[in-house]
Amino acid sequence: MLESYVTPILMSYVNRYIKNLKPSDLQLSLWGGDVVLSKLELKLDVLEEELKLPFTFLSGQIHELRIHVPWTKLGSEPVVITINTMECILKLKDDAHNEHESCGSSSTTRSTTESIKSAAKTRRIQQVTSIDPDLPPGYVKSLIRRVVNNVNIVVNNLILKYVEDDIVLSVNITSAECYTVDEFWDRAFMDILAPELVLRKVINFADCTVCLDKRNASGKIEFYQDPLLYKCSFCTRLHFTYDNLNSKIPSIIKIHALVESLKLSITDQQLPMLIRIIQLGIALYYGEICSYKDVEVEETNANVKEASIPQVCGESDAGIQGQHGADVQEFLQQQDDDQGWVSWALSLVPALVSYSDEGDENFEVDENGIKINRLRSLPAKDPVVSVGFYCTKATVTFKLTEMQTESSYYSPQKVKSKEVLCWEQEGTTVEALMMGEPFFDCQMGFVGCKAFCLKGIMGVKDFEETASRSETEACFFICGESLNSKGLTYLTNSLFDYRSPENNGVRAEFILDAAQHKETYTEIAGVQRFGAFYMDYLYTMECSAGKGSVSQPQDVSMNKKEDLSNVHEMSTKHLVIGSMELRLDSSSVHRILKMVACGLNHEYEPYSKPISETEDENRTLPRQEEVAALEEYIPTRLTCITVLKCTFTITLAEFNLLDNLLPIILGQKHSVPYLNAPPFHPLRPLPALRVHVDKVSLEHSVPMFAGQLIPTVSHLNQPSDNLLHSCYVHSYVKIFGFQAGLTSLDTEGSFCSPAPVIPSFSTAFYGKFLQLPSYWLKRPFVTTSECIFELPSLTIQATRAQTLMLQAILQSWTHNQGGSVSLPVDEALMKDIFRPSGVRSQNPLPTLEGSIQNVELKYCSTSLVKCVSGTMGSIKACAKAPGGSDGKKEKLIPLIQGPSDTRDLHKSKWLNETRKPESLLAPDLLAFTIQIPLQMNSYHNSGAVFLASVQGIAISVDPVFYTWLLHQPQKGNVKHRPQQSAAGVQLVLPTTRRKEDEISIGSTPLAMQQSNQASEYASSPVKTKTATESRPLSVPIKLMQSSEEWSSPEERMKEFIGLVWDAVKCLTVQLEAQSCCVFFPNESLPSPSTIVAGDIPGTVRNWYHTEESMPGTLVVCLPQIKVISAGHKCMEPLQEIPFVISKPVLEEGDAFPWTVSLSQFSAYTLLGQLKTCNLVEPLGCTSTLAVTTHKMQACGSETRHSFVVCLHVDLECLEVKCSNPQVQLLYELAHSMNKAWEKIQKKGILRQSFMHPESSLGPMPGSPVRSSVGTAPPDASTCSPSADIGTTTEGDSVQMVDESLFSDSSTLEQKTSNIGGTTGCISLWMQWMLPKATVKLFARESGSDGTEICVVGELEDLSASVDIQEVYTKLKCKVGSFNIDHYKNSLGEGTWSLGHFGGVVLSCTDKLNRRTLLIRPLSKQDPFSHFSGFFPPMAAKLLEGSHQQHGFLSLTYTRAVTRNVRHKLTSRSERASRSLHRLAEGIADSSPQYLYEILLSAQPFDVVLSFPLLHKVASIFQAKLPKKPKGKRKSTGQPMRAHALTSRDLPLIYINTSVIRVFFPKGVHEQHGGGSAQAKEDTLVVKIGSVSMAPQADNPLGRTVLRKDIYQQDLNWAASTKLPRPCHRSLQGTSLLVTLKND
Repeated sequence: MLESYVTPILMSYVNRYIKNLKPSDLQLSLWGGDVVLSKLELKLDVLEEELKLPFTFLSGQIHELRIHVPWTKLGSEPVVITINTMECILKLKDDAHNEHESCGSSSTTRSTTESIKSAAKTRRIQQVTSIDPDLPPGYVKSLIRRVVNNVNIVVNNLILKYVEDDIVLSVNITSAECYTVDEFWDRAFMDILAPELVLRKVINFADCTVCLDKRNASGKIEFYQDPLLYKCSFCTRLHFTYDNLNSKIPSIIKIHALVESLKLSITDQQLPMLIRIIQLGIALYYGEICSYKDVEVEETNANVKEASIPQVCGESDAGIQGQHGADVQEFLQQQDDDQGWVSWALSLVPALVSYSDEGDENFEVDENGIKINRLRSLPAKDPVVSVGFYCTKATVTFKLTEMQTESSYYSPQKVKSKEVLCWEQEGTTVEALMMGEPFFDCQMGFVGCKAFCLKGIMGVKDFEETASRSETEACFFICGESLNSKGLTYLTNSLFDYRSPENNGVRAEFILDAAQHKETYTEIAGVQRFGAFYMDYLYTMECSAGKGSVSQPQDVSMNKKEDLSNVHEMSTKHLVIGSMELRLDSSSVHRILKMVACGLNHEYEPYSKPISETEDENRTLPRQEEVAALEEYIPTRLTCITVLKCTFTITLAEFNLLDNLLPIILGQKHSVPYLNAPPFHPLRPLPALRVHVDKVSLEHSVPMFAGQLIPTVSHLNQPSDNLLHSCYVHSYVKIFGFQAGLTSLDTEGSFCSPAPVIPSFSTAFYGKFLQLPSYWLKRPFVTTSECIFELPSLTIQATRAQTLMLQAILQSWTHNQGGSVSLPVDEALMKDIFRPSGVRSQNPLPTLEGSIQNVELKYCSTSLVKCVSGTMGSIKACAKAPGGSDGKKEKLIPLIQGPSDTRDLHKSKWLNETRKPESLLAPDLLAFTIQIPLQMNSYHNSGAVFLASVQGIAISVDPVFYTWLLHQPQKGNVKHRPQQSAAGVQLVLPTTRRKEDEISIGSTPLAMQQSNQASEYASSPVKTKTATESRPLSVPIKLMQSSEEWSSPEERMKEFIGLVWDAVKCLTVQLEAQSCCVFFPNESLPSPSTIVAGDIPGTVRNWYHTEESMPGTLVVCLPQIKVISAGHKCMEPLQEIPFVISKPVLEEGDAFPWTVSLSQFSAYTLLGQLKTCNLVEPLGCTSTLAVTTHKMQACGSETRHSFVVCLHVDLECLEVKCSNPQVQLLYELAHSMNKAWEKIQKKGILRQSFMHPESSLGPMPGSPVRSSVGTAPPDASTCSPSADIGTTTEGDSVQMVDESLFSDSSTLEQKTSNIGGTTGCISLWMQWMLPKATVKLFARESGSDGTEICVVGELEDLSASVDIQEVYTKLKCKVGSFNIDHYKNSLGEGTWSLGHFGGVVLSCTDKLNRRTLLIRPLSKQDPFSHFSGFFPPMAAKLLEGSHQQHGFLSLTYTRAVTRNVRHKLTSRSERASRSLHRLAEGIADSSPQYLYEILLSAQPFDVVLSFPLLHKVASIFQAKLPKKPKGKRKSTGQPMRAHALTSRDLPLIYINTSVIRVFFPKGVHEQHGGGSAQAKEDTLVVKIGSVSMAPQADNPLGRTVLRKDIYQQDLNWAASTKLPRPCHRSLQGTSLLVTLKND
């Protein structure tokens, strides 16, 4: 009679998921012991409902279903259900994306858990046969439980497919078997017995294969990819613990799976599809894709439940009788209530997730009047579910595919894959622990992992089988430990661990409290268990009212905002990465980037749309209760990432093909096709940069429900700081123990000990970013983003050889070598860096060390402004000169020190005063604040502000710096690799000089060559014969570019100036910079051990007092600078940002004028033996800078600004002193600097080795200064000035010569004065006022009396102005008076007395008239009045005008653009006729682009020429030349061309002076030789009435052209033969006339 009880239970499983069954046939077959059903179709709607996921089934069928029931042995043998070939195809619902907004998302709950059902549905259960009354009451219930607990399910050939877009994911399991086991996990027939109350099961999966292919638009798969997983077998153990025998669900469920070997294969085409699948899983977990709608669920459940139970016994009306019928009914009812997709997959466990209480019954009547009971579902205790996945060894292989065609023409194409990358992982663990909805924890980790390079990449066969590379070289990533050394820690407390409580008969205990969980599972515990990687994700949800779990969390999170006060949710993720080593060489980088490029090669739409930031205008203000609830608790998500002891090694690139990968990664879908690279051979030794970090800590916090929190807080009038803090995303990054050094990889695959470059330092960064900023637009003062950076200390130290190596490593990655293989590095360079331990060098290299301390930067932005503020505590730089092999100690030579007290360093008296050491409480070296407005039209605009303060800095330009900079490794033997391809491009280190002579003129544009080559071409006799002939072949093609290319640099400069103006036009400036003192010692000044290391003034002072042989030192004290804009009051440079100033600048130009003050500029020399000599006495100035602008119409509709910059400078009195020791010191310093600069230029130290030739070979074509034809555009502006001013051409007539503008000529200064500043975009006007300038020269007499003489030159009332326009530049200088006197001071005398001849050398006063006695009176003569007899009227008028100017001396220098001058001098009719000729001639013409003019006018002055005095003064500037080294044989090269000086190279000079008297006195000893008192003639006086010079001369003999035809022929002959331009210019009659008049 057992069939009556077991049959309904079995039929409930079958009929629930299979449709179109005949119950009568199924019942008869089942009672026979075996049933076989073929070609069954699954109920797809039931499966979709069971899954509770947004998937829809396209098809589902079972080819064969077998059920075996051992009726005679039901108590000892299991029921076996066998499914042969089950296939299901499913896809994502079409409206899944749209349902996201309607259903809401709760990222805090798993999609596998469902809410408690609202009400129970009416179900119909048909009558079963009568029960034998002799059976005991509990026997049927116990038998049913034993049968169900021991059901064996066997699935053969299970096929599951998922399709989406072009993705086809298929899972094929050859065999899967589930059966019950005993405590030793062996197959057995078990029952739940006290006291253990445990049920164990095992599921064995055999030959699991996962495929991922791409289908076309028609749904067909053209090319099958390699399987992701091929024939993988694994075992799953299930452990169920019950509270008592009557429990309907287990209290503890543990499901653990173990895979011994997992081998995954991913191709480049599968990678984007796999990423898409992973994104789908993440979207499902966080609820970004809605699984179902509430209304649809209710309707679907009602329909499914009505048809769920079949009729078993036909049309019998007998009711269910007895307790046994109630047991069967209760079991079937539990099956109806079970709706979870987990329970569907594990249907052998009844009611896994749902639960019911047997004590509470309700009765209902069905259609036939049968009275049935219904169990009402009530909340009960959630079971503890533990799910785990364990893998002993996992391997992931990345492959690249390519199409391969068979030999036959009609054969289809096949996909051939090649392995390029392999990832091996040991001891992997994934564990999840959950208890309903209030608690969920997921832990993941693995013991160790490695990454290997396989075969070749992008045509480079670096790891092919024939390369014979070792495994150490192939492995580029290692993390954690090996499984052999770590043990089986990854299986701790799993069902596969023999030490676990379940395997020892002990009930397992779980930590379900958040606080206790954090104390137990710390980062240290995770690293100790796994070693390589550990992740702990914890989610908890607590009810503040103490009611346990909360129902319907999705509604709580999104739709029911009012319930947030009752729920406290928290989500934390902790990730720990153990010690790892990553080697970034060419092989690994190209493989990684290739896989990244393949992963980005897709165009899939995202599963979820970003949260809409549109603000709801009708939104009501939050209630006070809601605000109080938010104040109490705001849920957040916290992510913590910790990286322990990571090492990165960046090697020199052995090959570089990044140009083919970076465009794809950066979003450019096209890349340059690469060709097959030459044969690859590894570089050994291979230099590398090794970076080691002790610890990296990252914390990221984000509000959990930003979509509800921010709209609520943004509507509050005054939200609290706590609420505002919760509306931001917060990020903290801390780096500890960052250090870097240089190392090299030897032939054995090991690295040598690194040479330190960056010692260990730590830094920190903090940033917060406002979520949904569109809600805060009405609150402009709310910070949208804020970043803080802190750097306590950073030190960089390196020798010159190390910097060369770093430069070589950088350039090998940044400069593409065309895929070629690099050559080895110079062996000498490697020896200089990696010197064997214990071996001392004969010439040790100095080390340069620089450090900065206490750097703090803060960035803040609002909707109105962007602000940056920061401080830098100090900066220091020094050079460490090793002692060498002679046993000397290492010398510390300071180079830069800041801050330094430089307030008293402008005078040398600080050397004799006590100097306080630098205090630790000294102010920061730099403090600044910058604020830039974003909305200029806003009424909240506070204007742009720049505040800065710089303390004093001391700099020592020590010769050891030249030694460090000029070091070059000695030439050594380079070990070339065998069979090096000739096509490889050599890796040129910065030590290699690129030969300029190798640049061919025919292939390189002439504009890019050196200036001497351009001048050679300019002086070449090969030129065009006529204006109509074609351009010669010798003219570079570069010269015929369009005018846009020529003007592009100027346009860019104008755009840059426009951007600068936009930045400063409304800028409030406050800049205070203390003096910067620069020391130039002639020899090294190491810091003594008695003072603070790095104190440059202290070092100089110590040498000054203690060392007798102190080297000569030049001290230049740069001025203090103070800049303040108009109307600004001084404030602290460091402000709390954002801030508001009292008077913001709101209109353009209101900040001007700027007041610029400079003070305490001086220069003096230290010559040893406690001797100081001043060069420049302390000097200061006050200047005013004003800028005005107006808009001018440009080409098209664009408008540009025209700038007028005015600068006025008032200088203090200038006093310069000089003596021969100072000149000698300056000469030695200049000679050493010049020598160093020549070596730098010769060896190309500062030139980048991979730089293109165009970047370092002279000015660009569009440069405004063009020195030769090679850089001049083909425009008429290149015509010579002689042609501009009246030169006749082939088409001009002789009358044009007569009507030349010479008849009404004017000077260049007058022409440019009429131009004005409207033609250019930028105008600059500067004016200097200097009240007095004094120059004192000291020299000693040649005798032994020790008399010292001093020559003093004084200039008074010096004024100068500069006017710079786009078409001309003008300099005007005026001197009020100029006198030169000399004094003498005998030994022992303290005062200076006038020298011989009244102490006069040059005087512009009548001082000599009072001291000179005329022995013979001179005849009177008319004064100098006019120049009409010698100069043309225009020149005479000009000279007379300049002669009448006030002051002693007047100088005017003018430079104008030739084209513009010709434009002003020629008529409009001539411009059109000459344009074509100028265009053709201007290409080959070498005429200058500018015209120069000098106007000089001087008042009467006297000069006393005492040659002994001049000799003494000249001796001051005599310096001993250093010994020249022996001349080396010069290499043959191109001969240098001598530059011929012609009148064309001279400017237009106008000179006019008044009376000049030159006195030639007799020698002093000759004057005192005679004893006669009678006055004698002892002085020769030369008087020059005037000196006048003009570039044009009016010939007093008029010349008339009698034969115009002959004259025209001469002109044509001169043009056809291309005579040199000086001859052509001489036809204009340019001459020089000097007029001397004497009274």
